[in-house]
Amino acid sequence: MFWGIDLGGTKIEGVVMTSRHPDSVIARHRIDTEGAGGYEHVILRIKSLVDYLAGQTGHKPEAIGIGTPGTIDPQTGLLKNSNTLCLNHHPLDKDLEQLIGVGIAMANDANCFALAEFHLGVIARDFPDARVVFGVIMGTGVGGGVVIDGRIIGGRHGIGGEWGHMFLDESGEDCYCGRHGCVETIISGTALQRYYLKETGHGKKLKDILTDTTDPVSAQVRQRLIFFFGKALGQIINVLDPDVIILGGGLGNIDFSILKAGRPFPGIFSIRS
Repeated sequence: MFWGIDLGGTKIEGVVMTSRHPDSVIARHRIDTEGAGGYEHVILRIKSLVDYLAGQTGHKPEAIGIGTPGTIDPQTGLLKNSNTLCLNHHPLDKDLEQLIGVGIAMANDANCFALAEFHLGVIARDFPDARVVFGVIMGTGVGGGVVIDGRIIGGRHGIGGEWGHMFLDESGEDCYCGRHGCVETIISGTALQRYYLKETGHGKKLKDILTDTTDPVSAQVRQRLIFFFGKALGQIINVLDPDVIILGGGLGNIDFSILKAGRPFPGIFSIRS
């Protein structure tokens, strides 16, 4: 059995598969992260998800792979750069190993996404000659992963590909990383929702904002996303000159043609997550 968990800022989703093939899923379940409850609460949520899947399948995991926002710092062994702030500065993988009682392999979610699509997904299927791939995660936060010749470029500090914390524009917000105007503070789902709230005084789900064709502020949000998404990716393209860019995460479900983004983005494929 293959056990995997996608730990996000909004939801935690687990899957059990009998092989590496995507059609081998025998159980899948999603729960809310509830990050406001704090570190201990979140890791107990992960354990409850594992227990649920074990009950559904009749099997217990021998090991679990987890993709998470942020990364385990190679030097300290502590999680850093997670947009679920309560998880930062903790040995998340070690604490989960002790709590659940199995080995945990943990890596940045965007790295996992890019690597999986390179070897098992759309890149392997449609672009077998691609050497340089950039994987984009856009959801609660913004993350990225660089794959060159089938290998993740993690970097000395484990932050390779983290375009979410590049400076983008002064119109962004203060970021938990200590900077201002990062990509994540402008085009992440939460940032776009906060922008709408600031402009209107009313909260609204991002899906409803982006699909509302009668609201002028929704139109502003759509244009903000399109403009700054292109501007941020332009910096990545200038540095990496990738063969393909793949898009995932919650915002990866957006049909950019609906947003009137102009002509299609060549080489960019939306991967349903």
